Amino acid sequence: MTAFAKLLFRLAVFAAFTAIGGVGSAWIMAHTGSRLTTVASGPWTVWPQTGRGDADPYTRAHTVRLGLLPLSSGVALTFHALTDADGARLQSTCEYAIESDGLDVAWWSLALFDDAGNLVRSPSERYAFNASTAVRESDGGFTIALSRDARPGNWLPTTGAGKLTLAWTVQDAKWVAQVADETARARMLPSIRKVACR
Repeated sequence: MTAFAKLLFRLAVFAAFTAIGGVGSAWIMAHTGSRLTTVASGPWTVWPQTGRGDADPYTRAHTVRLGLLPLSSGVALTFHALTDADGARLQSTCEYAIESDGLDVAWWSLALFDDAGNLVRSPSERYAFNASTAVRESDGGFTIALSRDARPGNWLPTTGAGKLTLAWTVQDAKWVAQVADETARARMLPSIRKVACR
């Protein structure tokens, strides 16, 4: 192989690695985000530019990849959690308590998904709770149990789904404006407490 051919070969290898690295990093940014595109608070993460006309390219790619038609983030936000309060991955082999103090908002929902992004299959046909369906305390607070076995009150079955993801959506412009503050955000988001594991 001549010196020129070796140079062309090295350039081709470099170009291939650069292209693969570029595509890979773009996929990661659109899939999981970064501190430039997402905001984290405890186990919860949100894409704050979702639904906005001036959203960054990675937020737009994330929205398209998931096939979402979101409301503007000035009106509604959806937070996702993959872990409990201690940072352990949510698993269907464990039982969790999702707890929130008094919540005065126009509408909210909490849905449970498997690792592929599908609603967890449920013989009881329970897939989510919202402001209209959850049993709440007098102060507006609530507890939702996640477990394989039935629980009294607000219960979402995990039915052996493996890794789990929670989606917490709030539609209330006032709440959205308040949750932008980091200190308020930690107080306003539900806690995810592990109760027991098998």
